[in-house]
Amino acid sequence: MDYPRTLRELRAARYQTRSVKDELRLNLIRKLRAGEKLFPGIVGYDDTVIPQLVNAILSRHNIILLGLRGQAKSRIIRQLTELLDPAIPIIAGSECNDDPFRPISAFGRHLLMQQGDASPVAWIDRDARFVEKLATPDVTVADIIGDVDPIKAAKGGHLLSDELTIHYGLLPRANRGIFAINELPDLAGKIQVALFNIMQEGDVQIKGYPIRLPLDVMLVFSANPEDYTARGKIITPLKDRIGSEIMTHYPKELQTAIEITKQEAWTDRFGDRGLVVIADFIRELIEQIAFEARDDNHVDKHSGVSQRLPITVMESAVSNAERRSLLTGDETIVPRVADIYASIPSMTGKMELEYEGEQLGANKIARELIKRAAGEVFEGYFVGIDFSRAVQWFDEGNKLLLADTASAEECRMLIEAVPDLLETALIPFEYHQSDTPRIVAACEFVLEGLYAQNKISRNEEGGYAGVTKAKKDRRGMIYDDLTETGKFS
Repeated sequence: MDYPRTLRELRAARYQTRSVKDELRLNLIRKLRAGEKLFPGIVGYDDTVIPQLVNAILSRHNIILLGLRGQAKSRIIRQLTELLDPAIPIIAGSECNDDPFRPISAFGRHLLMQQGDASPVAWIDRDARFVEKLATPDVTVADIIGDVDPIKAAKGGHLLSDELTIHYGLLPRANRGIFAINELPDLAGKIQVALFNIMQEGDVQIKGYPIRLPLDVMLVFSANPEDYTARGKIITPLKDRIGSEIMTHYPKELQTAIEITKQEAWTDRFGDRGLVVIADFIRELIEQIAFEARDDNHVDKHSGVSQRLPITVMESAVSNAERRSLLTGDETIVPRVADIYASIPSMTGKMELEYEGEQLGANKIARELIKRAAGEVFEGYFVGIDFSRAVQWFDEGNKLLLADTASAEECRMLIEAVPDLLETALIPFEYHQSDTPRIVAACEFVLEGLYAQNKISRNEEGGYAGVTKAKKDRRGMIYDDLTETGKFS
């Protein structure tokens, strides 16, 4: 597109400047009327967060997103740029995106005085109008607002009190755009004071010199509610000037969580060849781990359990299955329960533990979460189905080792020795008898479900065996199984 390149051409084109909040509002209205999807890729917020965001933008509010880690706050903030115009005009060379009709900087005003309608105009796209800053305790007023630049003063022959000597910070450079600060409570109190002063009154002091900067900017913040007490707080005058406070949340339904992980996890590694086959019960089990962790008393609920946990566990489980296929020559990569246990390193770093949890150890808690998750999902598939013959076989002293490196054919041969296991495990599924990898995955899922019900035991190497009567009587007790020693009863 051939954009006007001077102020005269811009006037001739009858260009009209809108404030950034009006711009966001009008583009949002257009999208709503056209039935376009807002915030693509954001799953699970259609009835909660997104309507509140729409209301805030329609109200021309500054916004703060409050939520625990891994709740898509940063992604939502970055997608706000899609509501900006494709490009807007600025005075060429301006550091703070001066409006050619109403410049706010000394540079812009002087240029218009000197060149008038011949003043050059540049165009910036929507991505250049988004400025993001992660708040840390070492952020200064100079970083956010600006500072006096002695080099500018020396080169231009200006006094230090001259506005032309200012090097503008991030906020003025976000003029006519969106300025986002992540983890707002980490920002020092005096920086927050500078923010609300320029938000409300449009003025600021730089090195003791008062300067008017009537910025046109949409301010968006994010914060973890726990940070209000753990690392800092949001000062009351700033909080009062934020128009809308929107709470984010973790997925409320298992299917929503599965959809998020499908979207985010890197599992389609071989294009359209379909070499990776992930059973529904494996997807459900991995998501249920996160749900169990968020309810576990040994996991710090204030820190939360990010949705990144099931995403990374899924990727690691597929990678372990891929490693097995490389070792055994299996053509199809089918993750099994053993692959989820092999993914524990992807879990432990994503859980903040309470004191008792620290004493038990992250590895043991991760194993218990897998066990409980398997029990929940197992009951959904096999409620009312009898596995008594298989359990009896284990009670008679027989053992079954399904190592995560064993091929599907090898595992199937071992599984066929367990009475009724293979036939009963396939009741909820429509697997062809030749589909050995998925049959093995289903049978191992059944074994894990029986282990979750304390009908059989499991060691760290993936071996299943019978349990003593005392163990069965303690059904429902957690952290009291054989995963700690890796030995059978």
